[in-house]
Amino acid sequence: MLNNKKEFKMNYGGKEITIETGRLAKQADSAVLASCEGTQVLVTICCAKEVNDGQDFFPLLVDYKEKFYAAGKFLGGFLKREGRPSNAEILIMRLIDRPLRPLFPEGFMNETIIMAQVVSLGGGDPEVLAGLGTAAALAISDIPFNGPMGYAKVGKLDGKLVLNPTRKEWDESELSLLVAGSNEAVLMVEGESNQVSEEAMLEAIVFAHKNIQEFCKLLDKMVKEVGQKKREFTPATPNATLMTKGLEDFSKVARDVLSVNVKQQRTNATNAMRATVKEALKKDPARYGLDADAEFGKEAAKVTDEILYKLMRADILNEEKRIAGRPVTKVRQIETETSVLASVHGSSLFTRGETQVLASVTIGGKEGEQMSDSIFGVAFDKFYLHYAMPPFSVGEAKGYRGVGRREIGHGNLAERALKKAMPSQADFPYTIRVACEVLESNGSSSMGSVCSGSMALMDAGVPLVGPVAGIAMGLVKEGENYKILTDILGDEDHLGDMDFKLAGTANGITAIQMDMKIAGISEEIFRKALAQAKEARLHILGEMAKTISTHRPAFKAGVPQIKSFKIAPDKIGALIGPGGKNIKALQENFSVTMDVAEDGTVKVLGVDTNKIDEVITLADMQLNGPKIGAVYNGTVVTIKEYGAFVDIVPGLSGLVHVSEIADERVADVNEYLSEGQKLDVKVLEVDRFGKIKLSVKAIAPLTKKAAK
Repeated sequence: MLNNKKEFKMNYGGKEITIETGRLAKQADSAVLASCEGTQVLVTICCAKEVNDGQDFFPLLVDYKEKFYAAGKFLGGFLKREGRPSNAEILIMRLIDRPLRPLFPEGFMNETIIMAQVVSLGGGDPEVLAGLGTAAALAISDIPFNGPMGYAKVGKLDGKLVLNPTRKEWDESELSLLVAGSNEAVLMVEGESNQVSEEAMLEAIVFAHKNIQEFCKLLDKMVKEVGQKKREFTPATPNATLMTKGLEDFSKVARDVLSVNVKQQRTNATNAMRATVKEALKKDPARYGLDADAEFGKEAAKVTDEILYKLMRADILNEEKRIAGRPVTKVRQIETETSVLASVHGSSLFTRGETQVLASVTIGGKEGEQMSDSIFGVAFDKFYLHYAMPPFSVGEAKGYRGVGRREIGHGNLAERALKKAMPSQADFPYTIRVACEVLESNGSSSMGSVCSGSMALMDAGVPLVGPVAGIAMGLVKEGENYKILTDILGDEDHLGDMDFKLAGTANGITAIQMDMKIAGISEEIFRKALAQAKEARLHILGEMAKTISTHRPAFKAGVPQIKSFKIAPDKIGALIGPGGKNIKALQENFSVTMDVAEDGTVKVLGVDTNKIDEVITLADMQLNGPKIGAVYNGTVVTIKEYGAFVDIVPGLSGLVHVSEIADERVADVNEYLSEGQKLDVKVLEVDRFGKIKLSVKAIAPLTKKAAK
C-alpha cells in the first residue's frame, strides 16, 4: 500500500499530541510526524546496515531544521533558502542528541542520522515535538536501542509546575527546564531558573520524569502495533586474556599515571604507558591472546584506557581517592583577579586548578544588540555571552577554525547562568556582551566562564542581583555502590558516569545541565548531587568574594552611559525631523547615539555625561520650547545693530533686543556684548512662530563698563 497511515494520540500537558507513521518518508528506516495544535515536525532516521572499516566510535548525528515556510515567512537577508543551522537550532540538536547516546548498546558503531524538520508552525512547541518524534521513531525502528524514552519541558507559573508550557509561558516562567528520561531514570536535564532552591529544582525534575513515563506507555503501544523487529546486533566479544594479563602486567604503571597531578605530565605518562604496552604486546602477542599480525597500537590503546578506567573507579568507590589522591568533595585551588585588561569596560581572570578563563565585558546601547531571525520572528538580545576554547587551552598544536557545536553549547549554559542574575532593562537599559576566552582547560570551562563572567560584569559596574558561580559534578557507579565527585577533571569526566553542571548565586540555582553516560540515575543520587554541588558553589563564591563581591559603584572612564527622557508620541516625528535630519544633527553635534521607542521613550548613549545632558535639554526645548520666565546661561553667537542672538542651549537661539540689554539707551551693542560671551538671560516670550525673546536687564542690566 502507498499509504499505511497509523496515528497514536495522548494528552501531554493539556495538549493533544499525535504521532503518525506509515504515510511519509517510507524509505527511511523509520519516520514519524509529530503534531500538536498545528505544529508538525517530521522526524526520519537512517542507520547504516554495516560498520565502516576501521570504525571505532559511534557516528550519531542529529539534525534539527526550522523551515521558514512552516510559519509562512521568508528568510531575512539576501539568501532566501535555509542554510547553515542557527545557534538556536544547534542547541536543540544537542538537547535531542545527548540523552540518546547512553541508550544505544555498547559497541554499536553503525552510522546513524536523525533528521527533525519543522514543516508547520502552529501553537505547539516544535522543540518538544522534535524530541518526542525522535523517541517514537527510534522505538518503532529496527535499530538497536534501549528505550523507550521521552522529553518534557517544565515551567513554573504562580508557584505551580506546568508541563510543556506555551512560548509566552516559557519566557515568563521562574523555572524553565528540558528533561529527558526513560521509564527507570532521568537521562538529561538542562535549563535555567530565577535563583530557585535545590528542593524546587528536584521537584520540577521529578514532575517531568513522571510525565515522561506516561509518554513511554504510548511508545510501548506503538511498538506492539507498528514496531519493527530489532535487527540483530552482537557486540564484539572482549579479549578476556588481553585485559586480564594487561591488568597483571601494567597495573603498577597505571598507578604511577594516576598519581600525577599536572594534566600535561599525566598525558605524557599515559602516552608513555601506551607505548610500553604496545611494545609488550608486539614482543609476546600469544601471552595476551593476540595474533602476530594484530593492530598492536589500537590494542594497546584499549588496554591502557581499560586499566586506567578500572583502577581510577575502584580507587574512588573503595577508598574515596581520586587522581593524585584528591578527596571526592574537594574543590581545586582557586585564584581570581579583576581589571586585568587595561582598556576594556570590565575584565577578570578566574583560575581553578588547571582551568583558566579570561572574561571581558562590553557595555553599549542598541547598536550592540544581537539580532536573530527564526520562524518565530526577529528577536534582539540585549545580553549575550560568547565562549571560545582554542586548541592551545588543552596543549594541542592545531589552528582555530571557528566556533563548534560544543562551544556554542557551553557558551549557552554560561549565558543562561548569568542572564538570570542580570538587572532588568528598566533599571539598567544597556546592551552587554560577555566574551569568555578559555586559556586552560582541565575540568569544566563553562562553569569557569560563569565565575569569570560574573566577576567581569561586577568589575564593569553591572549591578547583578548577586555574584554567580558554577561547579561541575561527576559520578562513579557500580551496581548499588556510587560516589559523587565535586569539581571533576577532564579524565574523571571521560572515565565517569555523569557530567552534572550547576550554577547559581548564594540564594539559589540559575542554570543546570546534566548528562548521563549510563542509563540514568535515581532521585536519591540526584538529591545528594544537588546538595554537594550547593556546598561547592558556596565555597567558590567565598573565594571570588576575596577579590570582588559586588559591582563597582561607577563605570570606568570611556564606558558609554545611557540617560533617558520621555516625549509625547505625537512629537517623535518632530524630534527625528524630515529624513532624520534633526536627530542626525543632534547625534553628530553632541557625539551621542539616540534611540527613540514607539511610546516616546528616548535613550541617549554617550561617553561624556555633560554632552548627554546638553542634548536632552536641547531636544526638550526643540519640542516644547523654553519656559517663559526661566533663566538660562547662554552664549552670544551673533551681534546685530538691533540686538544680539544668544544660544540658550547649543543650536537654539533667542534675540536680546537692544532695549533688553541695559537701562540706558544702547547705541552700539558691541559696547556691551561680544561674541562668545557667556551671560544669564531670561525668557520673556515665545511667539507662535517659535521665535524666542530674551532679556539681560530683567536679571542684571549691563553697562558699557561692565561690557568691557
